[in-house]
Amino acid sequence: MKLLNKILVVLFAILLNTNLALSGEKWDMALAYGAGNFHSANATEFAKNVSENSGGKLTIVTHPGGSLYKGGEIFRAVRTGQAQIGERFMSALGKEDPLLEVDSQPFLATSYDDAMNLYQASKPEIVKGLDSKGLVFLYAVPWPAQGLYSKKEINSVADLKGLKFRAYNSATIRIAELTGMAPTKIEAAEISQAFSTGAVESMITSPTTGKNKKIWENGVKYFYDIAAWFPKNMVIVNKDAWNKLDSKTQKIVMQEASKAEKKGWALSKRGNKDDKKALADAGMKVGKVNAELKKHFEGVGATMSKEWADRAGSRGQGVLAAYK
Repeated sequence: MKLLNKILVVLFAILLNTNLALSGEKWDMALAYGAGNFHSANATEFAKNVSENSGGKLTIVTHPGGSLYKGGEIFRAVRTGQAQIGERFMSALGKEDPLLEVDSQPFLATSYDDAMNLYQASKPEIVKGLDSKGLVFLYAVPWPAQGLYSKKEINSVADLKGLKFRAYNSATIRIAELTGMAPTKIEAAEISQAFSTGAVESMITSPTTGKNKKIWENGVKYFYDIAAWFPKNMVIVNKDAWNKLDSKTQKIVMQEASKAEKKGWALSKRGNKDDKKALADAGMKVGKVNAELKKHFEGVGATMSKEWADRAGSRGQGVLAAYK
């Protein structure tokens, strides 16, 4: 009987270990934007492909719309391991590493080709910086070109003075300071409420965000296509969670990340065209700023790029040199 009991215990242990191996790792992926946003949809497809192609060794479950952690909490949550993987708007993390702000320097990159060149020039330093914080970089995808939204028509530099402006990172706060606008920090999830209550009356963001928020319903009538910059969202993984994966599974994750990045850039380009049309179809006035304002914004961009390079030190200056 004792021998039988020992055999049963051994068999149970074998079955338990087999089930654990088959169950694999489970990652919760924190996403700040709604499920219909192209970034979230792309991340969801990435997660699905990894889960299917890893043969059960890794399952990624997405949590869009800030349902797991809000945008401002995601970087910390992934870094501390509360979430194994997450997506964050890069330039909101300038205090963590000024290199993460490079894609939000106004008029430094004003086309998708420029944005890709800047990404390639900055990626090695960004990856190293994240690695030093216990994070693994997977991929990054840009938003469409950033334009200026306003409740009021803007025809001169004087029209910017005192305009209540939605800021979401140090770069947008600095733009407000240099143009005389009054900044208020507002996360993406709070945009509609901020405009409807009058807390803000202008912002610089993508046509995609304006379309998704149906911003015209909050009294916003103008979109100026200034193509100020192409900010990116990045997907990062907690390094301890990453190290639990075998090399084959890690390779699968990286392969799917590469595919997601390529598709994400294509979706962004499509949105850059289609979403501006959607704003116009909804009755908004979509157009360019005049020569005076264009020159003013370019001057602001030159000032900010120099300030950023000074702040980022030799790493930032090396990135700019590689880009140019």
